[in-house]
Parts: sequence; C-alpha cells; structure tokens
Amino acid sequence: MESLTLKVKQRVQELRQLLQQASYAYYVLDSPIIEDAVYDRLYRELQQLETEHPEVVTPDSPTQRVGEKPATQFTTVRHNIPLYSLENAFDVDELQAWERRWRRQTPNIDAVEYVCELKIDGNALALTYENGVLVRGTTRGDGVTGEDITQNVRTIRSIPLRLNMSGLENVERVEVRGETFLPLEVFKQINSQRLAAGEQLFANPRNATAGTLRQLDSRIVAQRQLDFFAYTLHIPGLDDASIANTQWEALELLQNIGFRVNPNKHLCATYAEVAEYYQHWDTERLNLDYMTDGVVVKLNSFKLQEQLGFTQKFPRWAVALKYAAEEAPTRVENIAVNVGRTGALTPLAEMRPVQLAGTTVSRATLHNSDRIAQLDIRIGDTVIVRKAGEIIPEVLRVLKELRPDDTKPFVMPTHCPVCNQPVVREMGEAVTRCVNASCAAILKGAIEHWVSRDALDIRGMGEKLVHQLVDKGVVHSVADLYDLTEDKFCELERMGKKSAEKLVSAIACSKNQPWSRVLYGLGIRHVGSVNAQLLTEKFPSVEKLAQARQSDIEGIYGIGAEIAQSAYQWFHIAANQTLIERLQAAGLQFVGEVTLTSDNQKLVGKTFVITGTLPTLKRDEAKALIQKNGGKVTESVSKKTDYLVVGEDAGSKLEKAESLGITQLSEAQLLELVGE
Repeated sequence: MESLTLKVKQRVQELRQLLQQASYAYYVLDSPIIEDAVYDRLYRELQQLETEHPEVVTPDSPTQRVGEKPATQFTTVRHNIPLYSLENAFDVDELQAWERRWRRQTPNIDAVEYVCELKIDGNALALTYENGVLVRGTTRGDGVTGEDITQNVRTIRSIPLRLNMSGLENVERVEVRGETFLPLEVFKQINSQRLAAGEQLFANPRNATAGTLRQLDSRIVAQRQLDFFAYTLHIPGLDDASIANTQWEALELLQNIGFRVNPNKHLCATYAEVAEYYQHWDTERLNLDYMTDGVVVKLNSFKLQEQLGFTQKFPRWAVALKYAAEEAPTRVENIAVNVGRTGALTPLAEMRPVQLAGTTVSRATLHNSDRIAQLDIRIGDTVIVRKAGEIIPEVLRVLKELRPDDTKPFVMPTHCPVCNQPVVREMGEAVTRCVNASCAAILKGAIEHWVSRDALDIRGMGEKLVHQLVDKGVVHSVADLYDLTEDKFCELERMGKKSAEKLVSAIACSKNQPWSRVLYGLGIRHVGSVNAQLLTEKFPSVEKLAQARQSDIEGIYGIGAEIAQSAYQWFHIAANQTLIERLQAAGLQFVGEVTLTSDNQKLVGKTFVITGTLPTLKRDEAKALIQKNGGKVTESVSKKTDYLVVGEDAGSKLEKAESLGITQLSEAQLLELVGE
C-alpha cells in the first residue's frame, strides 16, 4: 500500500510539473509546447488521481483553479505594501512638467533610462507568494486595504499557482502587482451571452472585469477567462542588487519566475524615445486585443526611485501618460449649482443625455467660476464632453459657432442656493464657498460622509434618510445621530419599527469603529482615509493630535503642508472641539494603538528577522515587541539584517544568517535586549 501511495505521489508531482511548464509556455511565452488535446489528457489523469487520493491534493495544483464552493463574502485585508495610484499626464507637455519636477529634486542626475509599459484598462491585483506558492490575491481597494479574492484569482490561468524559484530558493515571500483584464473578444462573447439570456450588458471590459473579480462563485470567474499582466515585483527584506536593480530587470525576472508581462514594453534611453513610443501606440493600440488608455512611464533605476520617493498619493518616479478620452457633442439645458459638505459651490452642466465611453452622461462638472469664464459656457450652448481619466464627465469646449442668439453669460450666485447666506471666495482660491456652518447642504454632506462605508459605515443610513433627518430638524450635527431612538425614526416617512431597530443598532455598532475611521469621518478638508490612517498611527489619541503643532503633523511621511495646516486649524475651532466632546461622551473611539515614544526606542535603526517557533511568544507578538521598541522586522535575511531571532525548527534563514555572520538571539536574549 505504501509503495502504491508513493507511486501516486510521484506521478501527481510529475503531472503537475508538466502542466505547469505547459501553462507557462502557453500563457507567458505564447509558445505552446504540447497540443491542447495532450494537455487535456494529462489534466484529466491528474484530476482522477486526486479524486481517488484526496490526501495528495495541494493548493498549487492546476486542478484547484476552480473553487468547489461559492464564497459567502470577501474579507478586507491590509496590503503588506501599499498600492499607490499614478499621477496622470494628458499630453507630452504635461509629461515634460513631470520630468521637470523630479529633476528639481535630483539636480545632479543627467542621463536616465525610462521604462514604458502600456497602461492596461483593467483592475489592479496584489498577489502574495510564500515559498513560491500563491497564498493570497487581493483587490487594490483604497490602496491600503483590499478584498481577499484568492479563490477567484486561482482561476486566472496566466497567474501561476507556484513560481519557478530557481535562484530565489531562500526567498520566503514574493509580492507581485499587476493588472487583470478581459480580452476584447472574450468581452464580446460574454455580452452576447448576456443579451441572449436577457441580462443587463456590461458597459465596458473594465466594469466586466471588476464584476467578475467580485463574483462569489469562482466557477463563474473561471468561465469568463480573465487574463493578467504583471508589472511590479517586491521581495520584502531582500536588498541584494544582484536580484534586480532596475524596473527592466524586474520585468525580466517576473517572466522568468512564471508571469506574463506585457510584450510591448520598451526601454527608452531618452525622453524623445518616450514621446515617440507614446505617439506610436496612440493609433496602434486600436489593433490590440485588450483596452489600454495610456502609457505608464517609470524611471528605470530603483536607486533613483528610492531617492525620489512618494507624494501623499503618487510615486514621484512614475507617471501615467493618458490618451485623449472619447468625446461627444451635446446641448446644455441648464447650469445648476451644488453645495458640498465643505461648503464648496460646484456648478454642473445639465445636458441632453449622450453615450460616452460605454455609459450615458447627462451631467458634467464645471468645477468653479474660473472654469466657467474660461469656457464662456451658457445655457443653450452645444458643447463637446469627454470623460476625464475616462471616469468623470467634463465639458471640454464650447462650439460657439452653434450658439443661439438669445443666450446670456452665466454668473455664479452671490448667495448660497440652499441657505441664502452670502458666499465668499478667499484670496488665492478658485472655489466659492458657503461659510454658514448651519447650512442644510453642508450638514447633509457632513452626515452622508460620516455614515459612508469608509468612515463609520452606518448601514441603512442612505441619502434620502439623511435629507429627511436634516429637513425635519431632527439632527443638527453628526453627534445628534447618537441621540436618536426608534420612536424618532418611526416618525419619519416610510419607516417601520424593524427598520428603525436596525438603524439604532447600526448607529450603536459604529461606536466600535477605530480612531482612524472616526478621524476620516470628521470630514477635515484634505484628510482622506489614507491620511487619516497615517495621522492616527503617529497620534494615537485625539488629545495628542489636537495638541500637536502644525510642524509635528507636517513631519509625518506622506503628509504635506496643506493637509497639516487644515488639520491643525480644524482642531483649533471651538465648535469642532465641542463636537469632539459630544462624540466622546457618546462612546466613539478616539484612541488607537500605542506607537513609539522617546522612552521605547531601544532598537531604532536595527533590522530583525524571526525564524522558527519561539518558546512563549507567537511570531506576531515578537514582531510587535520589536516594532514597539523602534526596530524593523523583515521576512528575509540579507546583509543588512542586524539580528536573527531563533526558535525551534529554524530553517534556511539560520543557515544564511550563519554564512553572513549575523548575530543570533534567543527569545530570552531578545527580551533582555528590550529590558523585559
């Protein structure tokens, strides 16, 4: 019996290797090594052996690309490495402006290389491999957190379940970023099937991709034949320049370990070559089997990338050079003015509906009075609209030759269209604002922001309900939400007892949301969810943040002067201090995790790696202890590692540490080092 099991294991391993090699040749190299019929026979043999011997099934087997059970929900996970978005440029002039900005930071740099890659119009994925095996696939989300969709990611055949780790045998973790997308031919087939079934059609391949990735049944995902291009490689804790010290080398390494990278990438020695590449693909992209909306330009040198770093939102060393969006003519039927939660008055063109980039557009932002004056837009004008970044509709230009004779220039209101109080436009700002804190529009916007998914996430508190609460004078502040009872809700239109009970429960549950979400929910200008996370990591309580100097806030990596000034000023307004006191009294969370202080930085500047099982501490506990005392914990041993914390059953990390002469610590010695 043992001999039979051994033979089965050997054959299963052999089949998996053959199928993996065949998939790599087919999906990555685009050079099949076996016929489809042969692949199918090998696949069926493996499937049969695994059915007869379920004990040999492993997560990286090709048969596991289609899940057995639909997921009930997706869990939210924090990315090990944030997924930053890219700054956009819309022509070569804006590309030159980006070039000038980064060169001002590195005045001594002369010749540089650029890597140009087509910007795929799909959805970003973050993939994590441990010991070469895919363990997690997540959506981009907000860049800091995403949804765990590993079960669906396994169905994408151009994503390897196991990497070729030749030359990377000692690497424990590999992080890969890339774009998943639907080939155009597949997209057409899916919509044809949906049309025949009487189902709503997908507007465009990107929407179809997003909807597919969030399917709870991975068998549906497998049927839709998503594809994937990898574009970024991270090996945490590994500083060995021999692995890859440029983006071009990283792309080659990605292909070597099993990924498909875009074959149309190009290494440019000059800025002129970048412009030529961009212009070439402006028309040539129409012949591709997938959607692309621009070119991603990156500085090739990782050393230069590290030197330039990041802004609050973008890497300074990369830019997305976008192509002109689809445009369409339509007629302006009205110009309305909306009032947002910050009091900003935003003019909107209400237009005759027109199809644009797969969606129906009937409204477009006009931004502010300066933009209106620049366009000289009037009610009755025929205009050209486009989608800025192919997302937000905007008016591009006015066809004045078609203007009716009776049109009049549009003038921004001098009083708020909601509360009728005078509006102001501060020196140096393009935005006109209502500064009446009691304005119903500002209050509605503040409450809608507070209850939103990324803030306090109060389920059931939609826009219509918020408007009722404000219009009827039930709430005058977000703090009033925590005084609402079931009886109060039942007095509202179309509100039953069960719905009222659920709302009161949802409001109560929001008291458990962490300090970072509460800070974001306060709606401080320029403080988004990512900034709120950074601020609360540095200032673990509202008291510490409220007492911080503006220079202290600005000193946080990723927080600029504008954000720091806005936060500082907000906490020094008496009405906001009263709001904080009321929310604290209601039980909201204004305290987060304890971070470093000047008294617990004994390990600052030291890098640790943990291996094996420690006697009393779990690995996460040991990691937290090191970080609490100012140290850094990485996954892999390198020449920059200062200490290796060693437990029982230590693996290859111990051997590498010994070869590099790195100091080894037991758990007891670690505790002694930090004085515990």
